[in-house]
Amino acid sequence: MGGKVIIRKLLKRDELEKLVEIQHLVWKHADLDITPVHQFCISTFMGGIVLGAWVDGELAGFVYSFPAIFKGRFCHHSHLLAVLPEYRGYGLGKRLKWAQRREVLKLGLASVTWTYDLMQSRNANLNLHTLGGICRKYLPDFYGETPSLRLGPGIPADRLLVEWPIKTARVEQKARGKKELPLEPGSYPKVLEGQLAPNGQYLPGKPHLSLKEPILLAETVREVEALRPTPEVIAAWQAALRQVFKHYFQQGYAVVDFSFGEKCYYVLSNRLKNIVPE
Repeated sequence: MGGKVIIRKLLKRDELEKLVEIQHLVWKHADLDITPVHQFCISTFMGGIVLGAWVDGELAGFVYSFPAIFKGRFCHHSHLLAVLPEYRGYGLGKRLKWAQRREVLKLGLASVTWTYDLMQSRNANLNLHTLGGICRKYLPDFYGETPSLRLGPGIPADRLLVEWPIKTARVEQKARGKKELPLEPGSYPKVLEGQLAPNGQYLPGKPHLSLKEPILLAETVREVEALRPTPEVIAAWQAALRQVFKHYFQQGYAVVDFSFGEKCYYVLSNRLKNIVPE
């Protein structure tokens, strides 16, 4: 993509109307599950933020957040981030998130939150490693009986809640382009690892729920879309991760990073004050 990229607020109704079509093209959701134009209109009027990424004059994607209260403090909740398929792979999603951070900082706020499907490893890598978000709240079947938000029949719409502490030194360094040293998975204990079943399926092993080291790893699938034909495999991984996260969150751990490679791991730590000072 060699075109000129401009990211700016979307305020006019004709621009906000384009967001409906983008949602259809990106997620192929039914009309019932699409955020309507009138929601964007009132939200931008009442303190919400809608930013669009324009490439050579064409709207290629957007990010949308609204004012919220989390743990008794004002923040912004980021509800939608979408990039058209033909513009993916060029970092537009990342650029939209950093632009969102700048706008929220102008409001004097210190945090942005959002939810995402924990089985989507590329989203996990963006949210946790690239942006520096953390997770310490698991939301089982949060969106309920909404087929478009499930990964297959009978699979709950589980989500992780991301907290993005946008004023911390770690996030500021990431915003400036400083990269953290890659994590060596072999150096840390695993609370969850995959294993090859006799039928050739790669399934989660039994979670280890008695470990107490300061850094723990939980393996997850790399490409969940490739597992759509076998929803029972997705369900098995989701159930194992649900068990791991709910247990270790109760023990004071948080997800603080993500290792994306041939194998993918969530990184949990109980040294959260080193990352997000209270």
